[in-house]
Amino acid sequence: MTVDSFFEALEHQYKKRLPFVVYSRPINSIIKCWLQNDDQLHTTTDFSESGFVFAPFNLNNKSILLHEDQCEYHALEINALETKNHFESASINHNDKERHISLVTKGIANIQSNNLEKVVLSRKVEQPSGSDHPIEVFKRLFNTYKNAMVYCWYHPKIGLWLGATPELLFKVEGKRVTTISLAGTKPYSENDQLPWTDKEYKEQQIVTDYITTQLAPYTSQVSITEVETVRAGNLLHLKTYIRSIIKDDYNLKSIIEVLHPTPAVCGFPKQEAKDFILNYEGYNREYYTGFLGELNLKQSITRNTNRRNVENNVYAIIKTHSNFYVNLRCMQLKVDKAIIYVGGGITKDSVPEKEWEETVNKAKTILNVLS
Repeated sequence: MTVDSFFEALEHQYKKRLPFVVYSRPINSIIKCWLQNDDQLHTTTDFSESGFVFAPFNLNNKSILLHEDQCEYHALEINALETKNHFESASINHNDKERHISLVTKGIANIQSNNLEKVVLSRKVEQPSGSDHPIEVFKRLFNTYKNAMVYCWYHPKIGLWLGATPELLFKVEGKRVTTISLAGTKPYSENDQLPWTDKEYKEQQIVTDYITTQLAPYTSQVSITEVETVRAGNLLHLKTYIRSIIKDDYNLKSIIEVLHPTPAVCGFPKQEAKDFILNYEGYNREYYTGFLGELNLKQSITRNTNRRNVENNVYAIIKTHSNFYVNLRCMQLKVDKAIIYVGGGITKDSVPEKEWEETVNKAKTILNVLS
C-alpha cells in the first residue's frame, strides 16, 4: 500500500462516518490503521478480546473496542509525512486561571489535612477551530512527536480524539510485563536547563513505589531502572522502567485494574484521589487519562535469528502481546472547536501559580499542531 492510498482509505473511512484508529508507537516509523467495517459500538469489560481498545479514566464507563476480526488493517513505514495548511493561526485564551488555582489550593489543603499524598488535577480548554481535517492533524503529530504514541481515533457514537502521549501504561509480551513510572514536568530549554527539585523527584518516586507495590501480588522477578530524564515535545519528565513476570494464576484484566489509573494521572492513595477528582474537578474527563492501544494480538517470534538456517526458522513461538498508553496530551475535535485537556500532579509542596503555568505549557504541546 502506498502512502497516498493509505491516507485515502482513512479519509474515505472518515467521510463515511465509520470507526477507525490510526497511530504510531514511540520511536517507530511504522504507522498502523484499523478500519471498522460498520458503525456498531463494541465494548469490553474483561479485556479478553483481540483488537484496539480505547478506555476511559473511570472504568465504570465504557471501554470501546475495535474488534480485530471486524476491521481492515494496514501498516505503512515512513519517517515523515507531507502536510497541508488547513488551519488558521491559533492561540489559547486561558480564561479559567482563577478557578484552576482555587482547585489546586483546595487539593493542597486536602493533602495537608488528610491521608491524601498526591492528587492530579486537570482542566479542559476549549479552542475555536473550524477544521474538519483530523488526518492532517495526525500527520503533524507524527512529524512532531517521535517519542510519543501519536494517534487519531474516531467513532461516530463516541467522538473524535487525537493525541501525542509519552506515557506507557504497560505492555505485555507473553508473560513479561513492562511499565513506566513517568512524573515530574518542566519546560525544555536548550540554553538554561533548571535542575529537578525535590518536589518533582518525590512525585516520580510516589508513582514508582505505587506501581511496584500494586504489581507485587500478580508478578514476580521485578527489576527497576535508574531514574532518567526524557523529553516530550517542549517538556521534560522523569522516567523509570519497571519490568516483571505475570504469575500463572492472573490475567490481563487484573493488571489493568491495579495499575489504572496510575498516580501519574490520578494520585495516591488511588481511591481517595479519584474521589477528590470526581467530586471537585468540575467536569467529566471522559477518555482523557484513560488508556488506548493494541489488545491481545498474536505475534510470531522465530527461535533462530540466523537467516541462513532456513530449516530451524520454521519453528516459531506464537506470543500474545498488548500495549497500552495513557491518554495524555490529547484533545477532542468537534465541529467548531477543539477541546484540549491538561493537568498536573499536586503534592503538599505544590505552588498553585506554578501548577497553573505547567498546564499552560502542556496546552502548547497540542496547540502547536493546530496553528
